[in-house]
Amino acid sequence: MNLQFYTERAIEIGAPPEIVFRFFTDPIRFAAWWGAGSEIDCRPGGKVRIRYPDGTLASGEVVDVDEPDRIVFTYGYEGEGKPIAPGASRVTVTLSEVERGTRVHLRHDVPTPDVRDAHVAGWRYQMALFANVVSAEAQAKAAERIDAFFAAWSQGDPGRRRALLESAASPDVSFRDRHSCVGGIGELDEHMAAVQRFMPGVSLSREGGIRQCQGTAICDWTARGADGAARGSGTNVFDLGPDGKITRAVGVANRT
Repeated sequence: MNLQFYTERAIEIGAPPEIVFRFFTDPIRFAAWWGAGSEIDCRPGGKVRIRYPDGTLASGEVVDVDEPDRIVFTYGYEGEGKPIAPGASRVTVTLSEVERGTRVHLRHDVPTPDVRDAHVAGWRYQMALFANVVSAEAQAKAAERIDAFFAAWSQGDPGRRRALLESAASPDVSFRDRHSCVGGIGELDEHMAAVQRFMPGVSLSREGGIRQCQGTAICDWTARGADGAARGSGTNVFDLGPDGKITRAVGVANRT
């Protein structure tokens, strides 16, 4: 192949490389970000076949695998083979661990500048799909951790409150709302204890499901008094780390 031109793109995903790489080795996960019917045999010489949702077919084969750091495969379109024939270009994906998870760098080597330009928008879109499906798996326990975070606010036993916090949040978690500006799990724990002293009997609970996108989750909440009556409501935004735990939370109360 005479591949003189290329396009490249790099993104960060809030998941460790081991989880990210599964979406190249597992055919079911591979199809989750390409389209139903797509498949990969992740070994040198293994076949790659992509079936886009609109029915377009592309194919190639795996050239090199260094799990979980790198995969190289050829790529091109079936049928008339336009704009490139099956196997007539090369895709190299490199993974590197970073503080917030994994940096994914993709380079697509192609024969002509027209082919390069034709794939810029497509890779931007495809990498977004990739980030979303990987994040959804890495953050599968987001609702469980958010519920533990809310439960900690009304847990009077110091040991149980700390256990809830540690199950839900990272050691350097930060929290902001109208009455809070704290950093670190220890300070947040102390802040929760103070809230219980000044607002005895008040509890927080999630209302409805959570909405997630690439390591950020949003949910509504209600604060209730000891009598069960609503005392306030609002929305929280949570940032989730590569281990799935809360790294940052911001609470916005509804106006009353």
